[in-house]
Amino acid sequence: MRLQKLLAAAGLASRRGAEEFLRAGRVTVNGRTAALGDSADPTRDLVALDGERVEPEPVAYWLVNKPRGVVTTRRDPEGRRTVLDLLPAAQAHLYPVGRLDRDSEGLVLLTNDGATAHALLHPSLGSEREYRVRVRGLVSAATAARLQRGRLPLDDGPTAPVRIERVEPNAEREETVLIMTLFEGRKRQIRRMLQFVGHPVKRLARIRMGPLRLGKLAAGEARALTEGERQRLLTHATRALSAVRKGPAEAPEAAAKSARRSSRQVEE
Repeated sequence: MRLQKLLAAAGLASRRGAEEFLRAGRVTVNGRTAALGDSADPTRDLVALDGERVEPEPVAYWLVNKPRGVVTTRRDPEGRRTVLDLLPAAQAHLYPVGRLDRDSEGLVLLTNDGATAHALLHPSLGSEREYRVRVRGLVSAATAARLQRGRLPLDDGPTAPVRIERVEPNAEREETVLIMTLFEGRKRQIRRMLQFVGHPVKRLARIRMGPLRLGKLAAGEARALTEGERQRLLTHATRALSAVRKGPAEAPEAAAKSARRSSRQVEE
């Protein structure tokens, strides 16, 4: 791992700040002064800053219930509130796994475990995402079946099949609540699908991602995963990766890069 990334992952500085540490000769690897561009294996090498050993940041997993208006990024150039603002200050070095649109709400997982993020986000691994969606109009059985079959001709290609577990029409309010499960993560996909069939979304909330459920977590609140949730998540990630892996295992650093690229997609 590049030293500037290792220092940033340990919470000691930003990448740019870590580069300044290296230029100033403040970082050593196994007692030798390191230079910008050097790498180290944190499981075998002794990396120190100003003589103090650099310990990797512990792996952490947090759930937040993102309210409307909060953006799913680490920082926002417009100064808007982000999902990182919902976490305790001590967890500021986590990354959101995927995104929810600013107007959407619900479950967001934040972690510094790049391999697990990759397993949840990579399109070929098919991790499920479940949503509670309220739309305008009364959704017919034929329309629900059409959504489930997939192949809706969106501008970025036909959709994959989806699963609809409940259809709850409300004739008095002229709206319908749908419980939908997606197996792919494309930009504003649910909104575009429902717009295409004539039922614009009024409210959209993610209630499950893989084995993790939002449960009764209040809007704007955050909590660490329980040990049971953590084990289910890691088991799910391991199975997902092993089911499709044809060649050598992807290196953790490469997995983390892939996860960060995927996380730029607004999934719902």
